Amino acid sequence: MGRGSMKRFLMMSACLSATSALANHEMEGRNLDTGRSLYAEHCAACHGASLEGQPNWRTPDEEGVLPAPPHDETGHTWHHDNQLLFEYTKFGGQEALAARGVSGFASGMPQFADTLSDEDIWNTLAYIRSTWPDRIQKTQDGLNPPHE
Repeated sequence: MGRGSMKRFLMMSACLSATSALANHEMEGRNLDTGRSLYAEHCAACHGASLEGQPNWRTPDEEGVLPAPPHDETGHTWHHDNQLLFEYTKFGGQEALAARGVSGFASGMPQFADTLSDEDIWNTLAYIRSTWPDRIQKTQDGLNPPHE
């Protein structure tokens, strides 16, 4: 193999490794149909049937709690790593943020630990992610540590 060929081979190998590391995360290979059904049953009442969130979701109510945000690309869900999204869903907003040292944020997100299995949560999150444009998915992928 010539020097140029070797260099191209090594660059392609590095790109494939990086791509597979990003693609091999918690939301890959999930059941999107199950996730869609679970979203409709457990999430749509607050976050909207089309993931649009509640009106004025950036403005706290009289108790200082923000309305449910959109889960489509107009919201901020994709600004967070997979693990935080999982913890936020499983343990509820207050507990998930407190565990990360965030205080003073009044989250209205309830916990689903007693309602949904871990697999159900991942399927639901994967469904939400599947609705985002590719560029948003790639941006969110970059927030996650690579998996081996």
